[in-house]
Amino acid sequence: MISKLFFFFLLLLVGLLKAVSALNIVLPGGSGALGKGLAAKLGRHHQVTILSRNAFLASAPNRVTEVFGWVGKSFLGKHPHVTIRDWDGGDLLDIVGCDWMGWQQDTLATADVVVNLVGGYTEQRTMATERIVRESISVNNRNALQVVVSPTEQDFARVSSPGAITAKKERVRLCESMVESNCLNSVCVRLDANRLEENCEKLKTIIDDYEASLAKQQQ
Repeated sequence: MISKLFFFFLLLLVGLLKAVSALNIVLPGGSGALGKGLAAKLGRHHQVTILSRNAFLASAPNRVTEVFGWVGKSFLGKHPHVTIRDWDGGDLLDIVGCDWMGWQQDTLATADVVVNLVGGYTEQRTMATERIVRESISVNNRNALQVVVSPTEQDFARVSSPGAITAKKERVRLCESMVESNCLNSVCVRLDANRLEENCEKLKTIIDDYEASLAKQQQ
C-alpha cells in the first residue's frame, strides 16, 4: 500500500514538474531564418507558435515567394511542437492572411514568452511592436517575458545610407522603449545578422534562464 502511494506521488510530482517547465512561446515574425532556427533548438516539451502574415505560404512544401517568410511543411513535420498562425502584423490596412482573426486570444493570452522577430527597418517594425505590446497587456495575465530583437550598430551601417541610419536607429530605440516602459518582464537584445547560430543560442539561453526562474518560483 505504501509503495503504491509513493508511486502515485512520484507520478504526480513528475506531472507538476513538466507543467512548470513547459512554456508557451510565441514568435511574431518568426518565419525567417532566425525564428526557424530558434524554434528548432527549443525543447519539444515547449509549445512554439510562429506568427506569420501568411501562414499558408509559410507552411507550404516549397517557397513560392520572397515577399513572405517560409518555414516549410517538412520542417513542421520534423518539429511537431511548432505551429504557424496568421496574424495582422500590426498593419490592419494590409492584411494578407485568411485566418488572422482572434490571433491574440489564441496565442498571446496563454504566452509565457514572446520573442519579437519582426524584421526590417520600416514603420512595420514599430506598428508590429505596438500591436504586440498593446494586445499582450489586454489579454495576457501571466506577465509574459517580452523579448525584443534588434540589429546592431554594424548592421545599420551595412544596409543603410548615412542619411537613413539616424531614422532607423530612432525607430529601433522607440520599439525597445515601448516594451521596457509597458511590460513588467522584458529583455532587449541586439544581434549581429551574420551570426545566425550564435543568435539562436543567445535567444535560447534567455528562454532557458526564464524557464529556470519560473521553476524556482514554484519550489
